[in-house]
Amino acid sequence: MEVTKESANSPSLASNGGDKAVDKLASDVATLDVAVPKHSELHESNYEVEVERADPNSPLYSVSSFEDLKLHPDLLKGIYEMGFRKPSKIQEKALPLLLGNPPRNLIGQSQSGTGKTAAFALSMLSRIDYSSDVPQAICVAPARELARQIMAVIKSMGKYTTVTVAEAIKQSVMRNQKVNAQLIVGTPGTMTDLIKRRLIDVRNVKIFVLDEADNMLDQQGLGDQSIRLKNMMPKNTQIVLFSATYSDEVRDFATRFAPDANQFKLKVEELSVSTIKQFYMDCKNSDHKFEVLDALYALLTIGQSIIFVQRRDTADTIARRMTESGHRVINLHGGLTPTERDQVMDAFRNGDAKVLITTNVLARGIDIMQVNLVINYDIPTNVTGRTPDYETYLHRIGRTGRFGRTGVSINFVHDEQSWKLVEMIQNHFKREIVQVPTDDYNKIEKILKKEIKG
Repeated sequence: MEVTKESANSPSLASNGGDKAVDKLASDVATLDVAVPKHSELHESNYEVEVERADPNSPLYSVSSFEDLKLHPDLLKGIYEMGFRKPSKIQEKALPLLLGNPPRNLIGQSQSGTGKTAAFALSMLSRIDYSSDVPQAICVAPARELARQIMAVIKSMGKYTTVTVAEAIKQSVMRNQKVNAQLIVGTPGTMTDLIKRRLIDVRNVKIFVLDEADNMLDQQGLGDQSIRLKNMMPKNTQIVLFSATYSDEVRDFATRFAPDANQFKLKVEELSVSTIKQFYMDCKNSDHKFEVLDALYALLTIGQSIIFVQRRDTADTIARRMTESGHRVINLHGGLTPTERDQVMDAFRNGDAKVLITTNVLARGIDIMQVNLVINYDIPTNVTGRTPDYETYLHRIGRTGRFGRTGVSINFVHDEQSWKLVEMIQNHFKREIVQVPTDDYNKIEKILKKEIKG
């Protein structure tokens, strides 16, 4: 298990810094020699954030700068170094709600690339008493890849603080070793196990965050684990739920999971990212799907791409056949060991691998800036297979077009049922899905090369 102490020289963040220190920091950071900032371009469309306050009589605050939040200079320094210059639209509304005192529960909905991870990471770091070496902030996510990504954001943001952090994912904790870090991020199964075995003491936890909350509350196993985890927390713990999508049923459950919560949300159609061009390719049958896939990668120069499939064996088969065709690909699914999954994800994140074939394990929350193409080799469906899984579709295509960049998604259609699924998706999100011919490779190249380069 890794417990990291970010800095030995940072003052306690239990109290806020003075205005003069903050002003000086803003000036100092402006002169820092920082590489091109990762978060300088968040996805900002014309939507308005709808806020529903638990107490309708309380004033609705909005901030236009991070200085308005009266954060400690060490936290501000980390924020600026990450490339944030001002709060995104979501952060303008969410941060005052998250950081208010006394703490109040929050249910937040915002699309990918709007800065929601940074919002709850900042909230966790702000709630910690840095003079006390006990667990005080816990975050859980549905997959180890997302948990590791969240931890990377927290480490960057807390770089100039004394925060200690630890991951609670498989193979990250040695048997019977206590986890005393102030901030812990993990997956629900491992987190539950460590708390039950009294290796994590939750008596002082002040904030409990569920990322991709719709997935965490909707799936039977994860939902049960999330409820058990919440019930283990002190009764005054601030509960924070974040996701890009919520079905009506899950939102109703969320309001019971996080009672008396402030809420903000967007309409579903506003969540369909406008910078992503959506296409479909009408294949003759299952075998023709692979022929078209093979041809695409022979025709086009693609930065990085993700190919989504429904089943693990399909991922393995496509990876083998594409490798035999001379394409360099890697694949990732739940059948791999934790170490293998980490190695594959790190290779893709570092750009060592360009094509990733995966199941829904990576549909949610993963930020890879260079991804400019997502292929739905199999259309995501609900349990019956007769209707689309709209939320998963939205999460999948959201892996491209990150932070306002242009992205392309291609849906493979090979029979009447898959065509119906695409038609239903188009009608649901009220966005055109354009056909790309499969019988003329010159047209394919001309249509897609323009969009992918853009």
